[in-house]
Formats: sequence, C-alpha cells, structure tokens
Amino acid sequence: MPHATRPGDVLADRYRLVDLLSESGEGRFWRAHDRMLERHVAIHVIRADDPRAEALMAAARRSATVLDPRILRVLDADVTDKVCYVVNEWGWGTSLDIVAAGTGPLGPRRSAWLVAEVADAIATAHRAGVAHGRLNPENVLIDRTGGVRIIGLCVDAALHGVPDIDVRDDLTDLAGVLYCALTARWGGQSGSIVTPAPRDHGEVLRPRRVRAGIPRPLDTLCEELLHSHPHARHREPVGIPTDARGIADYLADFVGDPTGMAHALLSSTPPVLPDEELVVLPQVPELTPHETARTATPSGGTSPDPGRADDSHATDDTDDTDGGTGGGSGGDAELPTEAGMPIFGPDGDDVSWLERRSTPAPPPPPFESPPERPLFAPEPADGSPARQARAGTAPPTPTSPVASSPRQRDGYWPWDTNTGTGLGSGLVDGRGLSSSTILPVVEDDRVPGRSWFRLGAILSVVVLLVVAVLVAISLGQGPSGTDDPDEDDEVTAPPRVASAPVAGVTATAFDPLGTDGFENDDQAGNAVDGDADTSWATQSYNDQLGPPPGLKTGVGLALDLGGERAVTGIDLALLGSPTVVSLYLTDSPPDSVADLEPAASGRAKRPQKRLRLDEPVAASYAVVWLTELPADGSLFRGRIAEVVVQAAAAP
Repeated sequence: MPHATRPGDVLADRYRLVDLLSESGEGRFWRAHDRMLERHVAIHVIRADDPRAEALMAAARRSATVLDPRILRVLDADVTDKVCYVVNEWGWGTSLDIVAAGTGPLGPRRSAWLVAEVADAIATAHRAGVAHGRLNPENVLIDRTGGVRIIGLCVDAALHGVPDIDVRDDLTDLAGVLYCALTARWGGQSGSIVTPAPRDHGEVLRPRRVRAGIPRPLDTLCEELLHSHPHARHREPVGIPTDARGIADYLADFVGDPTGMAHALLSSTPPVLPDEELVVLPQVPELTPHETARTATPSGGTSPDPGRADDSHATDDTDDTDGGTGGGSGGDAELPTEAGMPIFGPDGDDVSWLERRSTPAPPPPPFESPPERPLFAPEPADGSPARQARAGTAPPTPTSPVASSPRQRDGYWPWDTNTGTGLGSGLVDGRGLSSSTILPVVEDDRVPGRSWFRLGAILSVVVLLVVAVLVAISLGQGPSGTDDPDEDDEVTAPPRVASAPVAGVTATAFDPLGTDGFENDDQAGNAVDGDADTSWATQSYNDQLGPPPGLKTGVGLALDLGGERAVTGIDLALLGSPTVVSLYLTDSPPDSVADLEPAASGRAKRPQKRLRLDEPVAASYAVVWLTELPADGSLFRGRIAEVVVQAAAAP
C-alpha cells in the first residue's frame, strides 16, 4: 500500500497509526490515535481501488445504524484517492479466542451468560436489518469490567469478502461461540484461529461428546443450531429458539440470577489484560558520596564536572600532599573528596576536610586470659587441717548426739562445708578443737524429692487404668466400619427390632433436577443385583453438588420395594469417598424430594455405610439421595456398588 501503512503515519490529517493488529490480504487493521478527540480508535484500511472498497463503505453505513452499548460503533469512514478506511470505537479487553487458548473452557453458567449477552446485542442488530456476518471468537471481547463487546459488525465480513450475509449465519455462529466457550473448540460456520471442533461424518460432535459434564440444555442448543444449518441436515431445530432474541432468553433462563456473572467471567480471563500506554520515567542517576562532596562546595562556588571523575581523583592526590585543606573564600578551591567530612574552623569561615588515614589503624589490645583457679583448695602451709572451725563454734560435748555418733568418733563429718550455722569443722578428729557450741543434729533418712516421685507414680497408674477402661468400652461397642459412624455422621441409633433384607427391589436413576430426568438409568440395576463388582454411577460434574456454583442439589436412585415394608434402614457399598447420602421414604412413586423429610442421613468416609432408623417406617418406595460426590480426577462423580434395604422381620 503506498500511503499510511507504517506506524507513525497520519491518516486524513487526524488519525496517527500506532500498532498493526492484523493483516488479511491487502487489508490491514490498526490501533490508531485520534489527535482531534485524544482517544484510541480501531481502523480498517484497504486501497481505494480494492474491489472490496464499495462493500466496505456500505457495511460501515449499515453498522452505524445499530446503537447498542455492547457493539463497538463505527465513528468515521471515507474514501480518498489512495485509501479506503473505516474508523471504529476502540475496546480494551481480551477476545474469546485468547481466553480459550489461555485458560481453557469456561463454566456452563459463565458460557451461557456470555453468549446471552452476545445474542441480545445481535438481536438488536437484526431488528435494524443488520447481520454481523462473521461472529467468531476473535470478534467477541471481554472488557476490563467483565462486560461483553462485539467487534466488526458488518465491516469484518466485508473485509473478508463474505458474500450474501444472512441472519441465519449469525445464529449458527452464536451456537459456535457457545461451543467454543464450553469446549475451547470452534464449531461455527465462520473462519477462526481456534482449534476446530471434532467431526463425525462431516458433522460437528455435540459438546457433551467433547467434554464431559456439560448440561443438557446447552448441549441440545448447540446440537440443534449447528445441525440445522442449510449446509448440514436441512432440518429445522425442534424445541429450540430460531432467532437471536429467543436464544438470548433461552440462555438467560438457564443462568437465572445474573448477579456476579461479570466478575466471574472477568476472573476466567488471562491475568494480564492489554493496558493503555504506559508512562516510563527516565531512571534517576544515583549519587555516590564522592559526587555529593564534589557537588556541595562550602564556598558557594561551582561544582566540578561530574563527568570528569578521573580529573577529580588526580586533583585529590595533589590536595593530599598539601594537607587536604581548601580555602573557604573562593570558588576555585580544590576540595578533597575521599572522606567528605568537613571540619569547620573556630571562626566558622575556614573549612578543612577529613583525610583518609595514611597508615592502618592499630589493632585492638589482646584479651587478657582469666586467672587460673585450682580445682581443689590448697593445703595450708603450716600443716593445719584444710577445714577449720568457724569462728564462734565450740567442740562437741561428750553428751551431744553428734559427738557420740560413730562417724564423728571416727573423724569423718561429710556435711562440714563451712556454710552451716552449727556444724563446725571442729569435729574432724572427734576431739573437739573449737570452743563454740554445736547445734544438735537430727538424723532423717528421707531422701529429698521421694514424696513427689511417689505421687507421680500413683498418678501414672491411675491414668493407665482410665485409658484401659475407655479402650475396653470402645471395643465393646462393635467393630469399626459397620455400626461405628464417622465423627461428622448424622446417623440415627440402630433399631431395636429384628430386621432382614428386602428381596425383589428394583432401582431406577432418580434425577428430578435434570432436563431428561434420568442419570445413567441403564446402570441402575447394578446397585441391587447383589454383585459388588457391578455399580451404578452418576454423570461427571465440573462442580460439586449443592448451591452455586453447583447446578444440582442432589441425584440418586429410586427404589421400588415391591409393596409396603416396615423399613428399618439401608446398607450401602460405595466407591469413592467422602459421599453424603440421605434416605427418603414414601408411599407413592417419587418425582421430587423437595417436599419430603429425610428419614436418615450420613457422611460416608469408608466404602461401607449403614443408615438405621429409630423406629420402622412403613413405605413402598425409597430414594437414596446423594448430595455430595467424591472427587474423580478434576471432576466429581458418585458410585453405588450395592444398596440393601432392611425391613422389620415378620413375627
């Protein structure tokens, strides 16, 4: 293209081209800056003699007639002697193709809300007689607030040379956008860079065959709209809306309360969204202490050139030989910069600078060794005993208990440490060398701390006895894994009447919250066939059962007891844990559990689970209702290998 094809070029003396976003054939898509209104815009540019120029201008005129806040508007269009261009509103955000490649499929409610917003905006365009013509994931944008914006209404199809734009093509692409949000695969009619959906005999596989856990209403909508296209089976969809308004209402009913959906959708986008132009400030140079000393001259003179660091150091060497002082009256004084600490004179005018030491600092004095102390007291030089009687003590009298003790008479007194108040060393040889009176000694054979030791031993014996009694009581209540419930189980006490298994029980899958009312019904008989190797399993769910984000509050099995029975409980063999299960009893075939009260409930952390009632309850039908499923990889799925209904035995 000869004109306005490089970043920085100005189109129509107003739009400065900034970034080339995409290029298709001879057409280019730019992000530009509107110099008149100071805002970003999107511009489609082709040559003026391009065969698509006339169709592009006509598409821009049709697109400008549609007013919807979710559709990026056409702001300007013109044909010059060199180029044909269309200016669109600019939107910041992430397109659906980037979301599918970055974070993978969205959840069912988020996908339904996203496509409901797109369908509602497309319905506004269809009422004005305008079709998009190329509604692919690249043209669906999630902005910074979680809102949905649509790009390239009419214009993108004209640039790609799409002939005969039809409203029915938008419906097929709407189903393709929903397919992409659910599976991260593109199943629509228009071209896209997203990985194509798998096909079987030329037809797109339904979403549930590509990714497990997709709700049946969304799966049916994609199936009918994609296969009802004229290029597919040439059949009309059954029970599915046939216009964009009906699709928007259908998906809005599926979503329910849309509160918080925009925030949830925004959390599914990649963590970094394209941001506006960043303002980058130049790096501030760091000043070293030397540069600070050179810059702050005390005399107010000009500082040396910071770029001449080598010259400064040469001057410093000269100043060191002169004593390292500089005059304070002139601005040309050479200032040393090694230490940088000023020393002011007595009058405050003269300034000298602290110099670097020319000799190393003396080492610190060595540590003095502590004086040596003998391990034992030295023997007196005069030959007297090492232990002397304390001043004021007296030798023991012949009648004193100490003097008459055998140890004292043998000249040994082990407790003479010169620290007591009446046990002097005058008893060393038993002959009384001191003139002081010694206090009588009361002999006591008790060892210090023995009483505490005995008390501790007694307490230990008592604790061991208590533990033994508790263990015996626990073992007497029965083996674990049968009647012993988990700590968080809510299981009623076992009945006091004799019970026996109910024969001839038939089972069907019970899924009143599903669209078809069945949940692997062909496997339900495996739960009552008496063979633990066969089992019934629920569908695989992306989210746990219960309140949002779960789509169902529960799923289970309906048991026909073959007549009225006095039910006392059930025995379950489960695969996977933990599983929360409730038992409902009724006299008529159940169609819901909303109006029923659970007869028993429990949380199973082991494969075997037993639920018992306080009293037998007469019922003809039972519902085993699962409200929490164990994890199955990244999904959730419940399995029942065997269920046995217990009823009161006939007298």
